[in-house]
Amino acid sequence: MTPPVLDPTGTEPAAPGVGTRWRRALVVLVALLVILAAVATPSLVHALTRPGSDTVPARLAEWGRDHGLGPVVTWLESAQYQLDQPPTGGAPVGGIPHASGAVADHPGGSPAPPPLPAPEGLAPLPGEGQWQTVVASPHGDAVRVASVRPDAQHTSFTVGVLWMDPTLVRGVLHPGTEDPGGSWPVPSEIDDTEQRTVVAAFSAGFRLQGDSHGGWFLDGRQARPLVPGAASLVVHRDGTTDVGAWGSEVAMTPDVTAVRQNLVPLVDHGVVNPTCATGGTAEWGSTVGQAAYINRSAFGVTATGAEVYVGGPALSVCTLGQILRSAGVVRGMELDINPAWVSGAYFHPTGRPRPDAFQLFPGEQVGAQHYLQTSSRDFLSFDLRTIADTADAPPSTQHHRHASSKHHA
Repeated sequence: MTPPVLDPTGTEPAAPGVGTRWRRALVVLVALLVILAAVATPSLVHALTRPGSDTVPARLAEWGRDHGLGPVVTWLESAQYQLDQPPTGGAPVGGIPHASGAVADHPGGSPAPPPLPAPEGLAPLPGEGQWQTVVASPHGDAVRVASVRPDAQHTSFTVGVLWMDPTLVRGVLHPGTEDPGGSWPVPSEIDDTEQRTVVAAFSAGFRLQGDSHGGWFLDGRQARPLVPGAASLVVHRDGTTDVGAWGSEVAMTPDVTAVRQNLVPLVDHGVVNPTCATGGTAEWGSTVGQAAYINRSAFGVTATGAEVYVGGPALSVCTLGQILRSAGVVRGMELDINPAWVSGAYFHPTGRPRPDAFQLFPGEQVGAQHYLQTSSRDFLSFDLRTIADTADAPPSTQHHRHASSKHHA
């Protein structure tokens, strides 16, 4: 059977059932919010007409949360989930997907990580957990991707895992026009200049106003105060990234250029947080709940500093953490959740006006080109290092100032 190929335009239809169910839920949400919005026309018009590619239901849901309707939005999402949960059993349509834009391996850089295991109790499907190079530089393979099923129950879905070599790429935290809002030296999109070097991008964490239980920092300025103990994605001046609990595993130093906090650590010392199935809203947020099997995303670092992003459907907090750990992550954090926001993309810089863009996993509602235009929400991008930049990057086996024995058992 021929494996499905993701459309570079980001228009691949959603996985059977998942997108349809969520669209029905969002139709209900839209109808309610439109009625409630009748008394707030100016702000609603702004929400619907602001720049970017956010869908109308997503814009209305965010508007509702910003105007005191958060409990209503959350209740509707939770009620819909209880009525229409993702199906169990079956197999991925077309099998494990083959990565669009796969390229030949190039010598150099960090060695490929071990294949990802199939969910416990299952034999791997052909191609499951196998790394495919999707971006190669003259110095080695910069970006690899793999696909696995989320668990032994939701076997008709696949989750995308993206692995990046920190000696070949550098990270950038982008502000959103609405979250955090304000004026910043970094644009709210992958602009024309960065499009020549960008190789990956993905959505960041929960909304900063309350939901994330954390802060946001860029270029010497805080949009929201950084919270001790919060899970923190840190970008250093040399472009390397780290993840850890703020104030103990990661902290403010002169070489920190950006910090994005969200919830509490999901993986620490290579162990999934034991509260993944029982924590409260401060740990895993109020939307739907940690045990719900929905679209989720996460980011983490391995002991050698490799950077790993996970995104896909039918994930609980626990299964998300388990996939991070199986990819070698020693410290990781949950990012955003829900189909309207979870999106991972990788790119082939082409020298043309826009790079070729590819979605990480089947059924993404957010197009792969989303980050090439103004974004209302903050996100992370990664770019190929220049020759000088690559020469200055720390070796992958020594990189983790962050992965030293100081932070690991």
